[in-house]
Amino acid sequence: MAVKAMKAGELAKTVINKEELFILDVRNTDQYDDWKVEGEGIVTMNKPYFDLIEGVDEILEQIPADKEILVVCAKEGSSIFVAEQLAEATSRDIHYLEGGMKAWSEHLEPIKVGDLEGGGSLYQFVRLGKGCLSYMIVSGNEGAMIDPLRLVDQYEAFADKLGIKVLHMFDTHLHADHISGGRRLAESTGGTYYLPPKDAGEVTFKFEPLEDGMEVTFGEANVRVKAVYSPGHTIGSTSLIVNDTYLFTGDILFLDSIGRPDLAGKAEDWVADLRESLYVRYKALNQDLLVLPAHFAKLKELDDQGRVFARLGDLYQENHGLMIEDEEEFRRVVSENLPPQPNSYQEIRKTNMGILTPNKEEETEMEIGPNRCAVS
Repeated sequence: MAVKAMKAGELAKTVINKEELFILDVRNTDQYDDWKVEGEGIVTMNKPYFDLIEGVDEILEQIPADKEILVVCAKEGSSIFVAEQLAEATSRDIHYLEGGMKAWSEHLEPIKVGDLEGGGSLYQFVRLGKGCLSYMIVSGNEGAMIDPLRLVDQYEAFADKLGIKVLHMFDTHLHADHISGGRRLAESTGGTYYLPPKDAGEVTFKFEPLEDGMEVTFGEANVRVKAVYSPGHTIGSTSLIVNDTYLFTGDILFLDSIGRPDLAGKAEDWVADLRESLYVRYKALNQDLLVLPAHFAKLKELDDQGRVFARLGDLYQENHGLMIEDEEEFRRVVSENLPPQPNSYQEIRKTNMGILTPNKEEETEMEIGPNRCAVS
């Protein structure tokens, strides 16, 4: 018997591959109810750490004999203590999650979406612990990022592995549920940070305006990134079309839902913009474009390789948010199905404007929990 560490990357592969795993989550019940590790092969049980300090005898009958066991807590320490007790009581190997749910929240799993016509590749970074999606486009020895997160060291390590330099950073809008890494990456690589100007009225730093219709071309294969103004989630929300093949929708359109219009307190004003973007602007685009959103809400949105994407035309047949013809009904559905606002979203917006400069610990706390950028 032994107590063994499981890294967040190993857990990510377990989730993506739909492998069986039993998780004993020893965080407080309110934390567990708000946000936990989920997956098709995952079974979880919550028993707060303070209930197990005197021993694990009361839960032994609930621990399956035929599944691998993983104990998780917020930062690691409590899970090691409980894992040691379980290993001793069961004479089995027990795993704990290295770095705890903090590490799970911050792990990015890079998955290749496909190759680009004319050369180049597209990678999707799946943040399973928060439902965030970001992208790296590679052409020769040059790269671009779309909606990068603050976890820039993971992108830089991946870029180093590929032997490329990332010189173009695009944010589709001013994010409210996570801290952007766009400006940080641009400063680190000497690249350019693009941001929609209508979202940047209070921004305190220099950026390149991402204007409707503009094109950025880069790399050996002359990858073309074209901006399409698509407001509604924010007033500046701007989609990106790459090589007339991929449509990066930011938080306007997801595979299973649509973006919420209320995170800047302008829901009444922006719901009409949201409808215009989804029902007019997007309908005028090539329906064979492959939609790549900035978030996912449910693991069923991942394909068997862990990728999240769908053909635009198919979403008009499958996504309920795109099938509400009556304008008043659309307004009602959107306004009545807004989930709770993201944790610390006002502070996150101010951080992305450069107004606040939290330390790393504060950044982690601000982002803990699920994304809530969609109409539920």
